[in-house]
Amino acid sequence: MAGRLEGKVAVITGAGSVGTGWGNGRAAAVLFAREGAKVYGVDRDPAAMEETAARVREVGGTFVPGTCDVMSGESIAAMVKAAHAEFGRIDILVNNVGGSAKGGPEAMSEEVWDTQIDFNLKSVFLTCKHVLPIMVAQGGGSIVNTASTSGIRWTGSAQVAYAASKAGVIQLSRVVAVEYASRNVRVNTVVPGQMHTPMVETRLAGQRTGGDVQALLDSRLKRIPMGFAGDGRDTAAAALFLASDEARFVTGTEIVVDGGMSVRCD
Repeated sequence: MAGRLEGKVAVITGAGSVGTGWGNGRAAAVLFAREGAKVYGVDRDPAAMEETAARVREVGGTFVPGTCDVMSGESIAAMVKAAHAEFGRIDILVNNVGGSAKGGPEAMSEEVWDTQIDFNLKSVFLTCKHVLPIMVAQGGGSIVNTASTSGIRWTGSAQVAYAASKAGVIQLSRVVAVEYASRNVRVNTVVPGQMHTPMVETRLAGQRTGGDVQALLDSRLKRIPMGFAGDGRDTAAAALFLASDEARFVTGTEIVVDGGMSVRCD
């Protein structure tokens, strides 16, 4: 099918990427634009969205970049106002910002804990806070939040704040979904597993395997029953379904995209 989001406006946070390739936000921006949505893409670093914008142009889509610090209510309010002024409505919000820090309660500083909670969870609360009134006023909308399998199980390393914040994203989505269901706003969550995104090369390998990318990829692959790693396009495909009218009777739930990793018993 084509044109699954025709006539809709989508705000996608984290629409850039830390490197070349298919991060979750970049993939969502390109896929949503290809399916007819006008995309207002947001990132803290405008340069991170240059490849995103180029890929959207290749598919003949509409992409307007905006900058935002998702840990600032003022910045989010200004971004939402700008997106609404640009297109006159906001039909879809995809919350895609996030990042992990290693360590359990003893090893992790209080400052790192606070930053992780703000970055991964408070950012979702704030974007919902400012987008929901627009969706209600226009008669409905769809919010897709991005969590992680770290929010539902142990995934191989202690990252207590990331796990807690991503579990929080799942429950926040459920609560908001029920509150706003009667107002035609659907809220769902995509739960990606250990994807091979640009972040693997640029950040995670340095944190976990001393910069050895292949060693990190090999260790992650061993946890995936399907035997290969997905990437941002797999996350984006799930988000597309949840954002589209095909999911008109779907709210307050999750789609896990992890190649079967989270249902392993070992």
